[in-house]
Amino acid sequence: MKEAIQLGAGNIGRGFIGSLLHQSGYHVVFADVMTKVVDKINEDKEYTIFVKDTECREEKVTNIRAVYSNKDEFIEEIQKASILTTAVGPNILKIVAPTIAKGIRARLQSNSKEYFNIIACENALNASTLLKEHIYQNLNDEEKVYADEYIGFPNSSVDRIVPPAHCENPIDVVVEDYYEWNVEKSGFKGEIPDIVGMNLADNLISYVERKLFTLNTGHAISAYLGALKGHKTVDQSINDPEIYAVVKSAMIESGNGLIKKYDFAEEKHLAYIEKIIKRFKNTYLNDDVTRVGREPLRKLSNADRIIKPMQTALSYGLPVDNLITGAAVALHFVSEDDPQSLQLCKDIREKGVKTMIEEVTKLDNEDIIEAIAQKYEQLK
Repeated sequence: MKEAIQLGAGNIGRGFIGSLLHQSGYHVVFADVMTKVVDKINEDKEYTIFVKDTECREEKVTNIRAVYSNKDEFIEEIQKASILTTAVGPNILKIVAPTIAKGIRARLQSNSKEYFNIIACENALNASTLLKEHIYQNLNDEEKVYADEYIGFPNSSVDRIVPPAHCENPIDVVVEDYYEWNVEKSGFKGEIPDIVGMNLADNLISYVERKLFTLNTGHAISAYLGALKGHKTVDQSINDPEIYAVVKSAMIESGNGLIKKYDFAEEKHLAYIEKIIKRFKNTYLNDDVTRVGREPLRKLSNADRIIKPMQTALSYGLPVDNLITGAAVALHFVSEDDPQSLQLCKDIREKGVKTMIEEVTKLDNEDIIEAIAQKYEQLK
């Protein structure tokens, strides 16, 4: 049986990618630093996925084990595995890269001629390429030549809402029924693995941006507006008529940019927006607005879910009024459990909102910066 490593045994790792690898016949080895999770996986060797949607069901993931990703045992697994997937968060990729590099070095030293594909399943553009860059910083020239021949880094786009849930068993997980996993076909080395639910994409960037500009854009703005109005969950927020109107309009604005850029069929994309909004309304998910809204500095960057679709729409001369509202309300987000939101709040007090808009978003359009600043003041 082929072995797959799922780096990151959190909700996405267990409830999405790890599950698909298991369904595809892999022996899944989870790698993480959390003692409680690693030990519980090794004790039970299985967990349950609770699919909560219009129809609810349970799925079992069995024949699993776990290793610590900060110990040599992780390197040993990399040496013999055929695929590694990550779900650790974009900011953690540079932290795990040196250890993965040691695993690649071990494959070279053992004279392995087996292909090994690494897929970063993160909410970020070209996350596998980013991980590759971090890994190559830790390889010498000989190791880079080896990696160029035998190690693939296909980029991917992942889409499944997996909210935190309090299960009796701490490694059980709650997910929505819907999921989408698009992986760049040309990025693989060797034979492409046959994995359940993995869609091979020739033009991955269109899938990546469709998801980023729709699911991520709407999700974030729903959370930020909901938090400002005192709602606790995304479904409560999207069922607020005022919030619904802004969120849907923002998703249409971002979608209009996609339609122009990729020649998407307008009717089909509008139907996709409706499907996403229906997912937001899933009351079973109990998706906390503070979880969805965390890390506003990252989410307001020029490559992420609010500013990038805004810039795309602007490049075609399209309106962005509701995306401006989304950016402005993100600047108001504060959570005591989120260091980025606290830092943003502090910087706005000390530097002023316009300065922070310029610094965080990297926008150079004075009219748009001013419009975001004005909307920020209106929302106080």
